[in-house]
Order: sequence, then C-alpha cells, then structure tokens
Amino acid sequence: MNLFKKSFGLIIIATLALSTVVNAQVISTKNISLNAAKKIVAEAVSFAKANNAPGGAIAVVDAGGNLVYLERLDNTFAAASEVAIKKANTAALFKAPSSKLENAVNGGRQALITVGHTFLQGGVPIIFEGQVVGAIGVSGSASAQQDEDMANAAVKIKLDEKGF
Repeated sequence: MNLFKKSFGLIIIATLALSTVVNAQVISTKNISLNAAKKIVAEAVSFAKANNAPGGAIAVVDAGGNLVYLERLDNTFAAASEVAIKKANTAALFKAPSSKLENAVNGGRQALITVGHTFLQGGVPIIFEGQVVGAIGVSGSASAQQDEDMANAAVKIKLDEKGF
C-alpha cells in the first residue's frame, strides 16, 4: 500500500510538472501568395513592353527563396529562367537587392562567391509591412540594368492583405 501511495504521488507530481503552461513567443510572418506573385510579374511584363525589352524571364520566390511563379517572355534565351530564379532566391535569402551583393564582389569581396548564390544584378526583395515576403528576379532583357529596372518597377505595386 505504501508503494502504491508513493507511486500515485509521483504520478500526480509528474502530471502537474508536464501540464505547466510554458510561455513562448511566436513570430508572426507573412509570405507572398500566388495571386500577389502574378500581379508583380504582370507589372514587370508591362514595364518590359513599355521599355522595349527584347525578352526576359521573371521569377517570384517566397521569403524562403522557393519558386512561386515564373513567366518567360518570347525571344528570351533558354537559361534566363534559371538565372531569374537564382537572382530572386539570392535577394530573398539575403534580404537585399542582388546588385548590392554583385557590387560587393566587384569591390573586392570575392569570398562571397563561395556561398553558392547568384550575385548578379536583377534580384529585388518584395517588402510588405516592413517584412521581406519574397523576391523577384529578372534575367534576359536588354541589359543587367534593364533587368533591375523591371524588378524595381514591379515591386512598387500596391499589395494588400488579400494578396498574401
């Protein structure tokens, strides 16, 4: 009987210990939706047409750098899609335009090349309510500058809660 009381007491103590409420913080984040990605790409395509871009691949990734949407315009070189995805991935994961990283490499920080990302102009983070929710990458237009101009024009569109 004494053993039973001790065992029962230990079970009660263990149950109370395990049921204690633990307060932990959870970070609230947003991520880009397919709908928002399509709006952003449509804006990039509109900019491309208005500025006589000969082609271009436009990729939108989520905050983790995963592809959400890709559109490749006619007359774009075959590898442009892959490059656009990698530019967007780099911008999302580094939370900075890929041109900033390209400039760092060109300015003497060649060790950045070893981290396995694409440090070429044309990737721009998509920011909503102060958070990076994704990124756009453009490749295959008339120049690296036009790639970046298309991306910058696209991220200026107004997105709302319904787009995420």
